[in-house]
Amino acid sequence: MYKVIVNNQCNCFKKSELEVHSEFENEEDALNFALKMNKIMNNEFCKKHSFQVLKVFDTFSISLVKPLEKALKCCGSGCCK
Repeated sequence: MYKVIVNNQCNCFKKSELEVHSEFENEEDALNFALKMNKIMNNEFCKKHSFQVLKVFDTFSISLVKPLEKALKCCGSGCCK
């Protein structure tokens, strides 16, 4: 059993009809679903942040990514957290 889970749901996600947790019999179906969902979230949500898909064992996790403008300004010293 393969899972697709959305971590740290933003307000846009909460307002959408997308589901937090889905399960699939095979890895290919789970991956395709996660990538499709990730594309919807990156293209149709408010764009204050973006999302990425990470695979950990049998789970595809869709997570928030640091806003681009903050990432570009970060010097890497840890002060930007």
